[in-house]
Amino acid sequence: MTSHTQSHSRSPESRSPAAEAVDDRVTPFHVDGLDVRGRVVRLGTSLDAVLAHHNYPAPVKRLLGEAVALTVLLGSTLKIAGRFILQTRTDGPVDLLVVDFTAPQDVRAYARFDAEKVAAIEAAGTAFDSGALLGHGHLAMTIDQGLSVNRYQGVVALEGGGLEAAAHQYFAQSEQIPTRVRLAVAEEVRPGGAASSWRAGGLMVQFLPTEGGRIRPADLHPGDAPEGTEIPEVVEDDAWVEVQSLVGTLEDVELVDADLSSERLLFRLFHERGVRVFETEGVVAKCSCSRERVMNVLAGFSREERESLVEDGKVTVTCEFCGRSYGFKAEEVVGPEEPDSPVQ
Repeated sequence: MTSHTQSHSRSPESRSPAAEAVDDRVTPFHVDGLDVRGRVVRLGTSLDAVLAHHNYPAPVKRLLGEAVALTVLLGSTLKIAGRFILQTRTDGPVDLLVVDFTAPQDVRAYARFDAEKVAAIEAAGTAFDSGALLGHGHLAMTIDQGLSVNRYQGVVALEGGGLEAAAHQYFAQSEQIPTRVRLAVAEEVRPGGAASSWRAGGLMVQFLPTEGGRIRPADLHPGDAPEGTEIPEVVEDDAWVEVQSLVGTLEDVELVDADLSSERLLFRLFHERGVRVFETEGVVAKCSCSRERVMNVLAGFSREERESLVEDGKVTVTCEFCGRSYGFKAEEVVGPEEPDSPVQ
């Protein structure tokens, strides 16, 4: 494995992969011999902190853990101030997922679920299936750079598949960059009845050759074209075929192994081709809610809507992400009473 220095004017020096595994970090990397770049994310205490705000059953924790890992992989690529938001709306037992990543490191998340339907899945004792939990609907990925810049949003259909499949569809449809994503979540059961903890890991690789013409996206399906219409076959580049084969050997346990460092994981996969790692980036579970932000949201409601929120002379708003409650006096939210209109 080779390390990367800030100076590009000299060749990076080779070294052995770091043995120490560090959680809550993103490790960017390049494999020059295969023309791919990518990222590895390992989440530990940050994921526990996100999950601790709500009493989620185990299948929901696993699904939300996958969503957090995927969002961090994608959101951490932002090189500008802004937010990356992943959101699903579906007809499944978990009908809403929202993960909000604020560059460069803050993440928060929330899941809404039908407790009875999730309990039925748990009782059935079947293997974890993120597609079954999500059902059918859509997944939206949004980049929000603030009021001065228009939002960018990509939307893909969820048709019974999981988040990995949705990510692949997103990149094929919106970015047209050959991409492979692997996600894994595991529960660490501690001895003596101590509370368990959760871990998540993810890997994303993208094929970005410097030579033109090596990326040939498949043509769109001909739809209602006459029967027998020939659909051109796209031959994938040999380097990308090799990458997919290597990523296919990756096991879930390797992504969540607390004793396996991200660098050693990358060395296992790509040592024959040479892999360069870059400076790691931190991940912190942190909610961006505040009293001021909540008041600004309430100010956007109509007077009638604000009045409907008043109970016993006050308004209470609870953040769905972190569970923190904010209390306001009725006059703070509704404003002073409007004078009666004069009788004409």
